[in-house]
Amino acid sequence: NEKKKSKGNKSPCSPSRVLHIRQIPSGVTGAEVVSLGLPFGKVTNLLMLRGKGQAFLEMASVDAAVSMVNYYTPAPPHLHNQPVYIQYSNYKELRTNNQHHQARSRAALQGVNAVQHGNLGITSALAAEGGVLPSHGSVLRIVVENVFYPVTLDILYQIFSKFGFVLKIVMFHKNNQFQVLLQFADATNAYHAKMSLDGHSIYSGCCTLRIDFSKLTNLTVKYNNDKSRDFTRIDLPFGDGQRTIETSLSTPFGPSVLPVPGALGPLTVTTSAAPGHMNVPGVPGNSVLLVSNLNPEAITPYGLFILFGVYGDVHRVKIMFKKRGIALVQMADASQAQLAITYLNGQRLYGRVMHATLSKYQTIQLPREGQEDKGLTKDYSNSPLHRFKNPCSKNFQNIFPPSATLHLSNIPTSVTVDDLKNLFTSKGSTVKGFKFFQNDCKMALIQLGSVEEAVHALIELHNHDFGENQHLKVSFSKSSI
Repeated sequence: NEKKKSKGNKSPCSPSRVLHIRQIPSGVTGAEVVSLGLPFGKVTNLLMLRGKGQAFLEMASVDAAVSMVNYYTPAPPHLHNQPVYIQYSNYKELRTNNQHHQARSRAALQGVNAVQHGNLGITSALAAEGGVLPSHGSVLRIVVENVFYPVTLDILYQIFSKFGFVLKIVMFHKNNQFQVLLQFADATNAYHAKMSLDGHSIYSGCCTLRIDFSKLTNLTVKYNNDKSRDFTRIDLPFGDGQRTIETSLSTPFGPSVLPVPGALGPLTVTTSAAPGHMNVPGVPGNSVLLVSNLNPEAITPYGLFILFGVYGDVHRVKIMFKKRGIALVQMADASQAQLAITYLNGQRLYGRVMHATLSKYQTIQLPREGQEDKGLTKDYSNSPLHRFKNPCSKNFQNIFPPSATLHLSNIPTSVTVDDLKNLFTSKGSTVKGFKFFQNDCKMALIQLGSVEEAVHALIELHNHDFGENQHLKVSFSKSSI
């Protein structure tokens, strides 16, 4: 009878703005289901089938639904620490009857129309079911109780990164408590982590997490060491007098007591023969990214190589042969992959909002000899255009999010302001401002009409040949003119 309430015109399981969500744990609220869709656009309807652990979520557009499926298919979202699975529904629209037991689902949708596309705050939709305070940020305050085994920064990263992209972590002791401030890339990630992990223990019977939202909106990290880490700044110093990042515990408990993974399920912390000694990789995860919702008419392997190369050295790029709107990008290492996700996920590229997440693949395979590929797979591992080959490069200090202002360098002395303005205009850019650096006429700032224009211009004009082996270098600037 529940299924009869979602009346609509059936169609094959091709892209539809109605999504079918399966394996929802009991106790999950309608607001939490709605929050899965908010980063991708407006949610227009919801039908919860609570007895079956299923729901139907209707997005305002097919494009929003496609973006959501592309994003979550390789990395299913978690609700209450369990993965849920999302696929297109047979229905083109939902028509839900006003039954009493669907009142909570309707309450979860109240206020969602006020959420603008791209706003990652859950706001009134969550408040409608009492899920969380009406406003919160992306920074969590975590108190770890009963710390019988060491909790390292890398263990915390490994746990919390399952819910989204962790940008910064700071650990400290206050009021005789071990506390942590942890910043996600967006508020939705922070909400999911809090709802899933609050009250759980890292190990059975100890290291219990108590999680609240911090009043801080942004964390400032000065050092990358065992007490603090900014995953977006690999150039930060280690600091003085700090212990090594791997932490070991003296053994007052005796050899019979070993950490046992507790309620956190998929968390795997390997223990050596010494009690309490843990080996956790510095930046978990692989270096291959899944990039989706691309414009198949405009995107090329070279374009992705140049754009993602702003945030790390790209070794290989593969655009899917049968799905030209999806690509794999292999970075030099996992930290560069994380950096690229942080800055490029949600960026508009050729008229579409691009989504970037970690792929399930560990490497990109090159096509076999004779295999049809049409030039969609490229190996750039030996490219001279890598920005981060030299560990002393100034590029490490100049990594900024995409912006409308571009930093230009390596400009020949013979090139004038008008030459550069005409060059950018010829690529479809609108030049709003330009200035040479006062002390160095080889560098300049150029301000374009929008961030998206600047992204396109960087792809088109980085490494532009002025002749006589002089090539323009283009990067995003933190300044404006």
